[in-house]
Amino acid sequence: LAEKQNGPRDIFKLSCDWLSVQEVVDAVSSPSCGAISVFIGTTREDEADGKKVVGLEYEAYEPMAQSEFTKLCADIRARWPSVTHICVYHRLGWVKVGEASVVMAISSPHRHDSQQAIQNCISQLKANVPIWKKEVYNTQEASWKENAECSWSIQKKTAADTPPEENPNEKT
Repeated sequence: LAEKQNGPRDIFKLSCDWLSVQEVVDAVSSPSCGAISVFIGTTREDEADGKKVVGLEYEAYEPMAQSEFTKLCADIRARWPSVTHICVYHRLGWVKVGEASVVMAISSPHRHDSQQAIQNCISQLKANVPIWKKEVYNTQEASWKENAECSWSIQKKTAADTPPEENPNEKT
């Protein structure tokens, strides 16, 4: 990664390759930072309708994902000005159970800001960055999953749950 050595760094990478936690941590390391908070999201073994999940398949609209990541970083920096560096790697393609699908790290001089920022980062990533996942089952069946945290899903559910007289989007 040929990033600027001075000043804040915001690094976003979508990859079909295995994710290196150490590479993400190294990307946010700085002598001025006493804290690096890390989040690793892995594919968990789960069951849906009696079928066992064996992996996930991810797709993304990459130009929009980069744009949304840039907005996410600006929001984090506005809320936690001491955040120094932000790095997020997300897998695309096939991710089997137990493997990391997302690795992120945020550095700051003190732990409080990096811990709060990392929690916000994963929540906002799931809510706003256009990355979709499909569960693949041991039966060879697959199912695209709606992310209940994404902003367009929340808006759709809110509109559907509001009675017509209270919902300004509802036509009578």
